Amino acid sequence: MEPKDTICAIATPQGGALGVIRISGKEAISIAEKVFKPRHGVSLSERKAPCVVFGDVYNDNDTPLDEVLLTLMRSPRSYTGEDTVEISCHASSYILQQLMLNLIDKGARQAEPGEFTMRAFLNGKMDLSRAEAVADLIASGNEASHRLAMNQLKGGFSRELNALREKLLKLTTLMELELDFGEEDVTFADRSELTALCNEIETVISTLADSFSIGNAVRNGLPVAIVGETNTGKSTLLNALLHEERALVSNISGTTRDTVEGLMTIGGVSFRFIDTAGIRETMDIVEQMGIERAFDQLQKATVALWVIDPRTEATAMEESAARLLPLCNGKRLAVLVNKCDIIDAIRISDTMKWAESMIAQHGKGVQWNNRDMWAISAKLGTNIDKLEDFLVDAAAIPNMPADAVIVTNVRHYEALKKALTNIRDVKRGLDNGIPADLVSLDLRACIRHLAEIVGSVSSEDVLINVFKNFCIGK
Repeated sequence: MEPKDTICAIATPQGGALGVIRISGKEAISIAEKVFKPRHGVSLSERKAPCVVFGDVYNDNDTPLDEVLLTLMRSPRSYTGEDTVEISCHASSYILQQLMLNLIDKGARQAEPGEFTMRAFLNGKMDLSRAEAVADLIASGNEASHRLAMNQLKGGFSRELNALREKLLKLTTLMELELDFGEEDVTFADRSELTALCNEIETVISTLADSFSIGNAVRNGLPVAIVGETNTGKSTLLNALLHEERALVSNISGTTRDTVEGLMTIGGVSFRFIDTAGIRETMDIVEQMGIERAFDQLQKATVALWVIDPRTEATAMEESAARLLPLCNGKRLAVLVNKCDIIDAIRISDTMKWAESMIAQHGKGVQWNNRDMWAISAKLGTNIDKLEDFLVDAAAIPNMPADAVIVTNVRHYEALKKALTNIRDVKRGLDNGIPADLVSLDLRACIRHLAEIVGSVSSEDVLINVFKNFCIGK
């Protein structure tokens, strides 16, 4: 996969005042010289890099196309590790397209999505996990996702993996030395020392793998299910949280028959709110399907918002509570007694006591305390600010250390899970007295799976799959 040709691409989106075209490869400088003339001084090939040069770009017929600033970088001191030229011009689509056509006519090729970053990886400027962080950084839409992408881009995840690799290599060395000197009956490490080292490695890999649930939520939005009886105001609450009329609202019970989702950033964290069908006994097949989807979304959510209307018939409330609360085990739960603008305080207080008793009876594994319960008015926005504070706290993301290593990529997660299986096989082998040569096979498999993350061991198919979702020009 060694890159041999010279590539070019527009690296900026439409709509701005300036546009940038990137050129990278062995012929980048010579191709740029065919379309660019500096106003003063020597030609590009004679200039020291890095430097910025003011001049003009021309069409094929040598007519001036635009006044530009050209940035010159020579290998290996560039983003890609190759000779690189960036031309900053006015963001006219005509200028950009004409300049691109001229560069291609002079010998460059239109870059594929992510090809600049792929070349940076192939030329040893960054490992694969850092390359993937570039795409995450571009896609980051909130403070938390930006922070995680920056930490990975700076090599935080790579350093953690390299430390793991060193421990694994130490373990492998001790095992294989015993094999080499097996006839002399030499022991380089007793089994308790090897087991202790395995336990340490297992803990680190397990912690990284477990962090994916947080990392995936940061990347795609923490899933928050809004659940409860029909006509309790769930859709109105969704609209209040999103500050827009996303869900249809009416006084007719069972209006929401499917899930309605919306993404909102609160306190630097993205939340994916999911309005679900109201829980009740019904003969309507479509509504039954909506209720089943509500249960499914609740099981997948990290946070549950249980919306209650105190005026709902008591038997129906108890039946829905008995069905909903067991599905909230392990989740953060907020209890929201809605419509406080039209219901008296005594009835609201009684409803809160009832909800607390239902949680004690049906939700023993729920992450909840009585501070996570308020009277709200979704219609008027009463106490929605308290709910937003609860959500940020439930995410537990803004308080992460700046150097926290959180896995956000499903490819990394899958590799970690395989490595975790391998190291556990090693532990079982040590405990059961399996021969060292067989245990070493699992150790090497563990090292290989970790190496896949940073790209030390990668097939061409893996690289193509990683970079295909990048934007062109990066």
